[in-house]
Order: sequence, then structure tokens, then C-alpha cells
Amino acid sequence: MKEEYFKWFSPHLQHDVEMLVFGHGGYPVILFPTSMGSFHENRDMGLTGSAQWFIDNGLIQIFCPESNDKQSFYNKGIHPHQRIENHVAYDLMICHEIVERVRLNTRTGKVAVAGCSFGGYHAANFAFRHPNYVSHMFSMSGAFAIRNFMDGYQHDDIFYNSPFEFLKDLRDHELWKMDIVLGTSNWDICFDANLKLQEVLKQKNMNYWLDVRQDKQHDWPVWREMFPHYLSRIKF
Repeated sequence: MKEEYFKWFSPHLQHDVEMLVFGHGGYPVILFPTSMGSFHENRDMGLTGSAQWFIDNGLIQIFCPESNDKQSFYNKGIHPHQRIENHVAYDLMICHEIVERVRLNTRTGKVAVAGCSFGGYHAANFAFRHPNYVSHMFSMSGAFAIRNFMDGYQHDDIFYNSPFEFLKDLRDHELWKMDIVLGTSNWDICFDANLKLQEVLKQKNMNYWLDVRQDKQHDWPVWREMFPHYLSRIKF
């Protein structure tokens, strides 16, 4: 399985960013790490390996950027305003420094986004904020709430990065073209969060699948089962 390492200075984040890319071509999939995860976490935990057949056959190419959570949501040493601004800068980095450079590798001009646990938040938030760029959103045991990181602080950027909140008012027709999968389990610590997001999607009559696995923990084994299953939904 072809693996490449990239490092560059991000003008949006004002520091170096690291990323692994798997595959020699195919449909681009942006795969976010879990909370505070590194750019190599998804490789180390076998998630990219679970997709090896798709990668080796040139059907997909997986982009694994590092997270920015230590500088944003999990940084209790700075004011909540700076936390959300650091997250907005990360969103801009993903959009302009990665997605806009790879999306034209497809006939749709779009990418798929995916992630596990808090990576599922990043996937969902990016997809719903940028529906013109996203064809598929695969969340595996996603956690979608961020206000608990904000210490009660109120700001528009918090609202517009909270999928439970801003999605209700969106009218962009590209949202209804998106293939959305919420993967979870009846034992998942994020099960209720997935049910809550499902209700928003249902009320908007959006195209989604709530995939509830039975008796599985919130952990890598079930995510390694889910990921290749969801990739098979992409029309290559």
C-alpha cells in the first residue's frame, strides 16, 4: 500500500502541518483522527489498513491530516474565544490547503470525509459547512457537541460549528445530494448523540443511514469493520 508523508507551513494555522496520504489515485477521502490524534493515528490503529483493497486497486486515496484539537477545543489555557477561532482556522486549512487541491481528482469535484469519535464531529461539521465540496460523510461513533468545551461562552462561530444547531437552518440544495452515514452501536458512548443528529437529518428529509451495530464498544475494532463497508457506497 503506497504511503506518502507531507509537511508544510500552513498560512491559516501559522505553523507546520503533517499529513499521510495512502494510495496512488482514486476518490479522495479526508480521514480525520480522534480527539487530539496525530496524522499517523488512523494508520497505527489499522483503520487505513482496513481499506487496503480499495487503496491498492486505485479506487480511493486517503488523506490523513493531523488534528488541531490541542490548540482549540482541548486547550483550557486560553480563552474560549481563541479556542473556537483556532478551530475555525483548522477548518479553513482543511478546506483551502487540502480539499480544494484534491477535489478535482473526481468527476464530481467533491471529496468524501470520514472520522471516528471526535473525528466524526470534524467530518460532519466540515461536510455540513461545505456541502459544495463533500459527496459522502461517514461518521463512526461520532461525537457532535462542542459547547461543553466553551465554558458557557457565546459566539456565532460556536453556533456555526455545532451541527446540532446550524444544520437545522441550512437550505443549500447540495446537502440533499450528500450520502450521510452515522455509524454507531447500542453500546456506544456516543449512541445518543447519533440519535439526536439523526432526528435533525430526518426532519430535513436528508439522505442518511443510521447504522446501529449490536453489542460493540466505542473502539477501533468496530470502526475497522465500518470503514470499508462505508467506502463501498462511493461510486468510483
